[in-house]
Amino acid sequence: MFLSIFDIFKIGVGPSSSHTMGPMSAAARFLEDLRTGREKEPGAGDLAALGCSLHGSLAFTGKGHATDRAVILGFAGFEPATLDPDRAEELEAEIRAKGVVAPPGLPPLQFAPDQDLIFDYDTVLPGHANGLVLRAFDTARHLYLEETYYSIGGGFVLTARELEAQNQGGADAFHKEKEAEGFPHPFGSAQEMLSMGRATGKSIAQMKWENEAALAPRAEVQSRVDAIWAAMDDCIDRGLRMDGELPGGLRVKRRAKHILDQLKAEAGTNQAQPHVANDWLSVYAMAVNEENAAGGRVVTSPTNGAAGVVPAVLRYYRDHCIGATEDGRRTFLMTAAAIGGLIKHNASISGAEVGCQGEVGSASAMAAAGLCAALGGTNEQVENAAEIALEHHLGMTCDPVGGLVQVPCIERNGLGAIKAVSAASLALRGDGTHFMPLDNCIEAMRQTGIDMSTKYKETSQGGLAVNLPEC
Repeated sequence: MFLSIFDIFKIGVGPSSSHTMGPMSAAARFLEDLRTGREKEPGAGDLAALGCSLHGSLAFTGKGHATDRAVILGFAGFEPATLDPDRAEELEAEIRAKGVVAPPGLPPLQFAPDQDLIFDYDTVLPGHANGLVLRAFDTARHLYLEETYYSIGGGFVLTARELEAQNQGGADAFHKEKEAEGFPHPFGSAQEMLSMGRATGKSIAQMKWENEAALAPRAEVQSRVDAIWAAMDDCIDRGLRMDGELPGGLRVKRRAKHILDQLKAEAGTNQAQPHVANDWLSVYAMAVNEENAAGGRVVTSPTNGAAGVVPAVLRYYRDHCIGATEDGRRTFLMTAAAIGGLIKHNASISGAEVGCQGEVGSASAMAAAGLCAALGGTNEQVENAAEIALEHHLGMTCDPVGGLVQVPCIERNGLGAIKAVSAASLALRGDGTHFMPLDNCIEAMRQTGIDMSTKYKETSQGGLAVNLPEC
């Protein structure tokens, strides 16, 4: 199995990788099919209009996750990696006012979101909880082209046919990647990863580097890895500067800047408690997730909803850990990506599939593994660190209040970062031997996700989302 580090860490925009980045990417794919005329309906006239229906979790929490904006801007030709988040609201308003989009390479197309973008709460698509159907029409409003897409978490998008092909014979809707060929270390499980490491004498990060080098020169890979960290670091810094309320109507105030001001004021005094390190971890993570909630530029790590954990622990490594180096930072990211790939391959990173255990739980496991590796841990200690962090997120629900990634998501990232550091530290105190293998823990998460009620899978129909204070 091989998933690139650039599949796990993708630069995009908030507030959700599955509900924002995925639908926007689906629209981009649909536009490309329109440009090439792929599978155009027989007898269809000239292309004239677009439409979309959102289903499952995309319908239930789509407004809070800006799924409508994502589709609107996607139909206009914008993509997550290059969209200027500061202009998103203005661009959406222009399209809503005109009722027309003008994507590059296609004629102007009618698209009035109030009529042509439907939140279908009743029709559940069979492949996945995050489904959308994109349609194009000719001048007589006859169907020109239709495609069903599933946003399967972390910004990954598959058509219905692609999902079916990759779930060959599977009874569940979990995404399974095909076994990779042509890579020197194609481990598909933690056990295989450890076995390959023992056989070659290489670390997890070294094996991951060699796999990536099968696709591109090492210098190019390193440059892109450094760009990922730069985007993460910039997101933390922006989140630490910003103030005010987050959008969406809950009137949640940004807190990262205020907490940072307090931490700076306490520095060098006897006012700081020994556990102040937890506050630094939390403020870094909260800064990222406040930016994500505001629709800013973030990096899927492995999702937007969990985007603060890995950057927070990596910033903690750089600014607070003894002996931190640039090579250590790269080792951290490569190792974290390897663990994220295993979880995605064997279970899920989608809150709509398995709840928040698949988002913040996966992110915490990735960060724990990355920090353990950067601090000199063995492969066995790294695997142990990931297992400890994931084990203690099992069963966590995804229950965003108001369909917004604000409560409990922002603080949850801070706690995920704290657990990651604790897990790495515990693993480094041992020799890597432990009772519960990471593979079994991942399988437990998958099984728990299957059994979990859909009320707790990013639909905002259960948990904290329905237990609100009375006004």
